[in-house]
This record gives sequence, structure tokens and C-alpha cells, in this order.
Amino acid sequence: MFEELKAKQSVMWGNGPYERITDLLTEAQEDLVAALEPQSGERWLDAATGTGAVARLAARAGATVTGLDLAPDLIETAREQTEADGLSVQLDVGDAEALPYEDASFDVVVSTYGVMFAPDHAAVARELARVCRPGGRLGLASWTEDSGIGDIFRVMKPFQAAPPPAGVGNPFAWGDEGHVRELLEDDFELDLQVIDTIHRPRSGEEAWEVFSTSYGPTKTLVESLDDERTEELHRSWVELYERSREGDGIAHHRHYLRVLGTCR
Repeated sequence: MFEELKAKQSVMWGNGPYERITDLLTEAQEDLVAALEPQSGERWLDAATGTGAVARLAARAGATVTGLDLAPDLIETAREQTEADGLSVQLDVGDAEALPYEDASFDVVVSTYGVMFAPDHAAVARELARVCRPGGRLGLASWTEDSGIGDIFRVMKPFQAAPPPAGVGNPFAWGDEGHVRELLEDDFELDLQVIDTIHRPRSGEEAWEVFSTSYGPTKTLVESLDDERTEELHRSWVELYERSREGDGIAHHRHYLRVLGTCR
């Protein structure tokens, strides 16, 4: 029922140099990979890999890594960056709601701010469990709704033409401990922790420039607006970040739920 929406999402997420956004996520990505303690030869899946940052971290540690994403443009960027780094990662275009892999194919299944945006949460949860071997490990990072990223989406919401189609899961529900337990606890022993990571741009204008030119949802929204509405969104965005000033700089707090699990 979500195929038309996912086709649009695959274009939206590839709209812009997403690697600039990935560069703002390094702290959380490194924390998640370190917590999963990658071992040489382990089979890793990075679902909704984006431009492949987590996949490359695991590959550097000696894991045998597959990265998958819905957006062909992001996968192409991931291939270019992986090749430039001299690493070997299998990179596939595909859907986290219907992973093209056999049951129990991976020792570790991971996603940072990726699968949370798939519309069918239950389908994603089933697939994560299906492809993870018994005793294998799960690692997820998902923004909480009351975080700085939630604030960004609330700033964008009044400028969007229409609400999401009925039945589409709220991506920020993946940052809610109760929702995650409902989705995953039958298949994984879980360890959940809310962690803060801070974006420190020099100004609200700098934050606007990065997101409006490089973050697919924001760039696509800007391209749909006329000049007047774009300027309204611009002002709202800058004001949001400027309210996060601490001393001489900005500290935009972005809380996320880190999920570690062991497959039953």
C-alpha cells in the first residue's frame, strides 16, 4: 500500500549531497558501532545505509558488510566514498520492509536514523529479526520526538502541502521506548538508552544553508515553495537554531534512542 510513497521517498532522500548531513552524525554512528564491538569476518547489514558511513566503519573493523538503501543516488554516493576509502562493501538498492536476503543471513543488523523513516514499522521490525541469526546483534539509533530533530520537522510541517497518507507510521515513534519494545521485544533481548548528541553550527544561517541544500526532506520542501513561503520557512528555521544559543555558540541538542539487542 505504500509503494507510491516509497518511490517518492527514494527520490527525496537522494535529493542533495546527503554526505554533508552524514558528517553531522559521526559521534552517534561511532558510538553505535563501538557498542556492537565488530569482529573480523562478521556479517553485517547496514539497513537504510544512506551514504554508507556506518557500513564503512564496520568494514574498517574487519566485518564483511552489506549496505542497503531505498535511494539509488545515495547508494551511488556510498559506492564512490567506499571505493575512495579503499574498502569493500556490498551496496544494494532495496527496501527495508522487504529485505532481499535469506533468513539468518547476518551476525549484526544495524541502522542509524534510517529504517525509522520507512512507513510500515511492523514490516521493518519483522525483517530486521528475520535476517539476523539467533544470537546475533541489533543496533539502531532513532531520533526522539522531543529532540532537536523533532523540532526541525515541526518547523517544516506548516509548509508541507498535505499530511502523510493514512497508515504511515510516525518515524519518531522509533525513538519511543514503549513502541520499540512492542515491535522488537518478542525477537530480541533489548537494551535501550536515550543519548544526546549536539549540533554546533556557528549560526542559524549556517544550519539553514546545510539542511536546505543537502537534507533531502528539507531541500525537496524548499523546491516546492514560492519565494515568500521559502523565506518564511527560512526565518522559522534560523529562529529555532538561534533559540539554542549557549554562551557564544549554538548547541542544538538532538536526543536519540539507542537500541542494542540480541536475537532470541
